[in-house]
Amino acid sequence: MKQNFYNVIGVMSGTSLDGVDLAQIQFEIKKEQWHFKILECETVPYSPEWITQLKIAVGFSKKELEILNQNYTQLLSKIISDFIEKHQITNLDAVCSHGHTILHQPQNGFTLQIGNLPEIATLTQQKIVCDFRVQDVQLGGQGAPLVPIGDRILFSNYDYCLNLGGFSNISFEENNQRIAFDISPVNTVLNFYANQLGLNYDDKGTISASGKIHVPLFEKLNQLDFYQLKHPKSLGFEFVKEIILPLTDNFPIPIEDKLCTFTEHIALQTALALSIKKGNMLISGGGAYNVFLISRIQHYLPEMKIVIPEKKILEFKEALIFALLGILKLRNEINTLSSVTGAQKDHSAGVIYP
Repeated sequence: MKQNFYNVIGVMSGTSLDGVDLAQIQFEIKKEQWHFKILECETVPYSPEWITQLKIAVGFSKKELEILNQNYTQLLSKIISDFIEKHQITNLDAVCSHGHTILHQPQNGFTLQIGNLPEIATLTQQKIVCDFRVQDVQLGGQGAPLVPIGDRILFSNYDYCLNLGGFSNISFEENNQRIAFDISPVNTVLNFYANQLGLNYDDKGTISASGKIHVPLFEKLNQLDFYQLKHPKSLGFEFVKEIILPLTDNFPIPIEDKLCTFTEHIALQTALALSIKKGNMLISGGGAYNVFLISRIQHYLPEMKIVIPEKKILEFKEALIFALLGILKLRNEINTLSSVTGAQKDHSAGVIYP
C-alpha cells in the first residue's frame, strides 16, 4: 500500500547561478489529487569562488570534473544538512535533489549534473533521490525539461507554464499530450551583461529598458538555427558560450542596447513558441521579477492573461517539482514524459540512495 502523505525537501541549482534553492514541502493525495504545502524555503547563495568554478567548468578535463563533483557533493551535503538543522526538520521521507548541470549534450548521449554522488546520502544521513536526467538521455531523450509532469499534476488550471530562469522553458497540453521545450537563454545572458556593469543582475530590467533595440543584432539572434528546430529540444550553457555570446560581442554597441535587444529577443521567441496565443500563463523563475521583460512578453501576447504567483511558488517552483519527481520515483511511478523529452518511452527516472 503506497502512502498518501510525504514530507520531503526539494533541492535545485539552476544555470543562472543564484544559489541552491531548498524547500521543505508536504504532499498529500486526496481523492486521487495531489496537494502541496511549501513550508520552510530559502536560497543559499554561492560564494564568488564557487560561481567562478561553475561558470568555467564547461571547459574542464575529465579529471577536473571528477574533483569538482566530489567537492560540490560535499558543499551540497553541508547546505542540505544546515537547512535541516536550522529549521529543525524531522521525519523526512527523502531529500530530492537535482544537482547542478555542468554539461548537457543530449545529441551526444551525455549529460552531467554534479552533486549526485552516493556520498550525499552518508553525509546528510538522509534518503536521497537524485540524478534525474541521465536515464532519459540513455533512452534517446533530451533529458530536459523535466518540470512539465509537475506542471500537469500541480498546475493543470493554467494553459501554459513558463519558467524564466537561466533559460526559459514552456509546458502545455496539446492533443492530450504534455508538450514542453526550452525556448531561449534568459538570465544566463542578461546576467552576463549586467555583470559587466558591476551588477549581479539587471534589477526589474531597468537597464534593459533604458537601452535601444539594435535591429541587425535582433535579426541575427532570431535567425539562429535552434529557433527553427521543432520540439523536443533543450539548451545548455554551451549554446550561450559558443553561439550567443560570440554573436552579441560581435556588435560594438552599448551594454544597455545589448540588454534591451536580448530582452526583446526573449519576448518575441516566447510568443513564437506558442501555437495558441491566448488563455492564461503562469510565469515562475527569477525572470518573473524582470518587469521590462514581462511587459515585452505581454506586448507580443496581448490576449494572454499573465499570472505571477505568490513568492514561494515563484521562487521555489523548480525545487517543488523536483521534490514531486523524487516522490514519484519512490512510488515507482512515471516522472518523465517521452512527449516532452523525446525518449523511447515514459519512465521513472532518478536514483535512490541508500
